[in-house]
Amino acid sequence: MATAQAGSHTTSVRKGVNIEIVSIIWMVIEAVVAIGSGIVAHSIALTAFGADSIIELVAGGVLLWRLTIEARGASLARVKRAEKTSSWVVGIALLCLAAYIVVVSLVKLFTHQGAETSFTGIGLAIASGIIMPYLSRTKKRIGSEIGSKALRSDGSCSMVCAYMSWILLAGVILTALLGWWWIDAIAALALVYYVVKEGWEAVQEARGKEDACGCGCCHD
Repeated sequence: MATAQAGSHTTSVRKGVNIEIVSIIWMVIEAVVAIGSGIVAHSIALTAFGADSIIELVAGGVLLWRLTIEARGASLARVKRAEKTSSWVVGIALLCLAAYIVVVSLVKLFTHQGAETSFTGIGLAIASGIIMPYLSRTKKRIGSEIGSKALRSDGSCSMVCAYMSWILLAGVILTALLGWWWIDAIAALALVYYVVKEGWEAVQEARGKEDACGCGCCHD
């Protein structure tokens, strides 16, 4: 039985490696398209969406390293160090992103700067809104199977990305249809709660808290 369990664990770790590779590839595409389109369209929400993709790319890279060394038979202590590093990286970066969104959004509102229509942004938001929930569920499931808090946290990051894409989609569509100059900044500010929540949870996990959000949702 022990041999069967070990084999199942190894299989799950390999699945984790594969899902992180898929996630990293998508994050590269998402970051390039979102930031490029956001700059052209003067869109805070779209640019911030791309910046979040870069953060997830960094976290994904760390987690790919963590899963790879476990797949190669690394010690438990080494795996735990990799998980802690990943949690610190994603947590701090997300909190910095939240501060960036707030500052730039307030400047946009104060100066009445609106976003131009971006159909590329709409397409990206739709694609991300479909892909990211799948990646999130898969990462959380595999994370539970192998006992990896870092991978479950990364799954939560992917879900935050899905939330961001849905909010972004609503903002871009309303800008295109109604010409509301302020909707871009408001949509960006609407992302802050999710970004701060995920960043705080990741930092708490890095500090060794068992239930980072205080409600048990980190273990879903």
